[in-house]
Amino acid sequence: MTSIRRWLLGWLICGLGAACLAAGYGIFRAARAEAGEMFDYELRTVALSLPLNISASDVAEGRSHDLQGIADDRLVIDIWDCSGKLIYHSPHKPPLPHFGKGFRSADREGYIWRAFGVVQADRYVQVAQPFSVREDLAISLALRTIWPLTLLIPVIVVIVLLVVARGLAPVHWLSQSLAERSPSSLDPITLAPMPVELSPLVDALNGLLTRLNEASQAQRSFIADAAHELRTPLAALKLQIQGAVGNGSLRVDHATLAKIDGRINRLIHLAQQLLSMAREDAAREAAIAPMSLRTVCEARVSDFSLIAETKSIDLGLEQAQGDHDAFTIMGDMHALAVLINNLLDNAIRHTPAGGRVDVTLHREKEGIALTVLDTGTGISASEIECVCDRFYRCVGTPGQGSGLGLAIALRIAQRHHASFEVKNRQDVSGLMVSVRGLRAAVTLLRLKDASSNLHA
Repeated sequence: MTSIRRWLLGWLICGLGAACLAAGYGIFRAARAEAGEMFDYELRTVALSLPLNISASDVAEGRSHDLQGIADDRLVIDIWDCSGKLIYHSPHKPPLPHFGKGFRSADREGYIWRAFGVVQADRYVQVAQPFSVREDLAISLALRTIWPLTLLIPVIVVIVLLVVARGLAPVHWLSQSLAERSPSSLDPITLAPMPVELSPLVDALNGLLTRLNEASQAQRSFIADAAHELRTPLAALKLQIQGAVGNGSLRVDHATLAKIDGRINRLIHLAQQLLSMAREDAAREAAIAPMSLRTVCEARVSDFSLIAETKSIDLGLEQAQGDHDAFTIMGDMHALAVLINNLLDNAIRHTPAGGRVDVTLHREKEGIALTVLDTGTGISASEIECVCDRFYRCVGTPGQGSGLGLAIALRIAQRHHASFEVKNRQDVSGLMVSVRGLRAAVTLLRLKDASSNLHA
């Protein structure tokens, strides 16, 4: 996977590093050349500054001259008179031949020398210096010139890291904003301040979100309208069939009539589930408000108690904290009522006569948990991962189900930021459906109170 940050850092650091090395090499060469010119100037200055009273008689009589002020042990000084006789030579140095006037470079006994010779009134002066000494001094001076550049390289690396990180920060903010958005949120993306380079990308994303929102709204409107339009004629058709059978104008056997009635009931149930799904897809967080989950559960259990009695099923509500706890949460009352309806409808429909269906409420660290347990046949392990898919019905499932009940329940749980789990029971045969992490209203009120106290 290509990384823009890695690509920028690699090219910038390598490019600036190469530029610094090239600049350092250029500075080193220039400093070395300057040092060579400075040493040549030193040779010329020493040659022209030698005393004029040095003669052959001084040497013959053993008189010495103090040249320490203008020469040192790195230089070899030779003086010849007009006849070519050497009248002075630096002590402790090997004698050198006459190299010629001006600056000369010569090889003598394995050493390369740099010499300067000048003809004066009655003598010839030559000052020489080994190239090795000149090179050592020149390199030392050049290195002293470029050493600040070596400190500049890590500073440049740090600056590049900070600049690239700061330059790519809007991309990180954009990705973080997208990651934190709700899956159902199709609102435009806002990023302030908006970098010019990211404006085309954000505009394209906002255009895509707008088109998706329009398509989603059209789909929801179509499903809601179709479900609403189907529900009325289906109910009318059922009433007409019942009226025709009652007045004798429609004569069919009871088995055929039961099949027709079952098909119509299934179509009515499907239309109702489609309408519930469309409403849930269109629901927003604005519908979330404090509500008593216990009250909703009691109402739903009461509504399904007659259906459970006809099948001899024991339906009940259990609360771990006792009867005094209202289990007040932040939720959409209508949506949670639909969720409980779907779970109870599935549990009762798939539980055989004489079975048991329990609705339990209890508090956990993550929030309030709602669980529906039945003693039915359960779901095979190969299908349990698919039961929450829309329009999915397990193989061999009887009844008038539409395959939308658990899908709607999952969608409602997700909108409430709660987890939804479907699994087979371990203790007995049956299914356990759990909704965990429902936000308690008491906790939110405490947080609001704490926040207001801090501001106060």
